Amino acid sequence: MNQSHRFRGTGVALTTPFDAHKNIDLPAFAKLLTHTRKSVDFWVIHGTTGEAVTTSFQEKQKLLGFMEEHNPGELPIVFGLGGNYTAKIIEQIRKIATEAYTEGINAFLSASPSYNKPTQEGIFQHYTAIADASPKPIILYNVPSRTASNITAETTLRLAEHPNIIGIKEASGDMLQCIEIVRHKPDDFILLSGDDATTIPMISIGAEGVIGVTPNVFPVSFSRMVKSALDNKYEEANRHLHLWFPFFNAMFEEGNPVGIKALLSLIGIGTPAVRLPLVEASDALNEYFQMLLEKSSALKAQEGIISVTTN
Repeated sequence: MNQSHRFRGTGVALTTPFDAHKNIDLPAFAKLLTHTRKSVDFWVIHGTTGEAVTTSFQEKQKLLGFMEEHNPGELPIVFGLGGNYTAKIIEQIRKIATEAYTEGINAFLSASPSYNKPTQEGIFQHYTAIADASPKPIILYNVPSRTASNITAETTLRLAEHPNIIGIKEASGDMLQCIEIVRHKPDDFILLSGDDATTIPMISIGAEGVIGVTPNVFPVSFSRMVKSALDNKYEEANRHLHLWFPFFNAMFEEGNPVGIKALLSLIGIGTPAVRLPLVEASDALNEYFQMLLEKSSALKAQEGIISVTTN
């Protein structure tokens, strides 16, 4: 049975909190889960925002197990599993399939291969091989700004016919491409926005939700925006967008998840620590976020943010 309906609405691409020694900080992760769980519709773990490329397989297991313990059947979980070597991804899938914790995973999110710059046929065969091997449904992830190649609408629609590929997170920024996907996709194939700021226009053309970074910090306002847009209440959706949007450009100015971790630390969730080659947010960015938070009384009230710390 296709499971795409489980991923309608707001998915949050969770950060992986680190302590001052850059080890995984489970108490901070527990706070992040508590902060987001009542507002978002599903969790995404070990994506780009979760610094998946610098966490070990053992750390991934540890974090997922902890998440399951703090998620008593409430929210679907999407596990990020990508790379530029198809055979290695399949090997990881087979290894994961033998572990008990696999039961808590509802789908895999897999970014199109970076660096290799495959042809469309290469992308098609890459995803087909992964979907054939996976015991869980696959969500495609098209992010040309990171992968240096685009999954075209034609390739997406070919892949959408695979029974184990249930949707795509689209971050190409190409609205015409997204319209083509919506026009021709199977009814049970889901289009999700991969860009927080363009979620409303994406929903207006047929997207059914988003996997976003912003809801790590502002899950209430962001989720209300998405729900309003899905209910065709665009004026209301825009009001919520305007609350958090002043943070948006700065959030990615020094890389992801540098900005979102700096913001989380200011509201008391974890430290701003990231692993090299990323470095922590600059003093100037921290000061800018502090200024915005201090001015954002309506947003803080909606999110239940009582105080802002200093880094």
